[in-house]
Amino acid sequence: MKSLRFLIPIALFGVLVWFLFRGLSLNPREVPSPLIGKPAPAFALPRLDDPDKTMKREDFAGKPWVMNVWASWCAPCREEHPLVIDLARRIPVPVVGLNYKDRPGDARNWLQRLGNPYAATLIDFDGKVGIDFGVYGVPETFVIDAQGVVRYKHVGPLTPKVLQEKIEPLLKQLGA
Repeated sequence: MKSLRFLIPIALFGVLVWFLFRGLSLNPREVPSPLIGKPAPAFALPRLDDPDKTMKREDFAGKPWVMNVWASWCAPCREEHPLVIDLARRIPVPVVGLNYKDRPGDARNWLQRLGNPYAATLIDFDGKVGIDFGVYGVPETFVIDAQGVVRYKHVGPLTPKVLQEKIEPLLKQLGA
């Protein structure tokens, strides 16, 4: 009975160490999203290039699409922007920009200076649509299939490796 008193703390310590090492091996860029495998949230947002026109999730139905959440005040967004431009040129699916909590004038100037890869840029001025999508911060990128189901979420700036190993193969699998 006395040896059991010593074994219990040692076993608990072993379990704690296992959880610690398990946590250290996880990739912080791969934040699990409860939206994966579920329909993308409904939205109706004005376009940056023409605020009188509104676009809805249903406007993108029938083909896969990529949604890139960005803002002109976001330094990592500037870092990933050349990759978004390259992705939009190479893939046959729309890349939609979700301009998150930004001033429309700043966003337009930013795209004019750096180039506009987006088939459409939607204004999420108050961030409510971003919250519906579970956006933690910008940039974030989502792949949505032809039925409007979220298939992938990337947190942080895109990298060539993420595009080549995750997003492009998934888009091909989805029929892009």
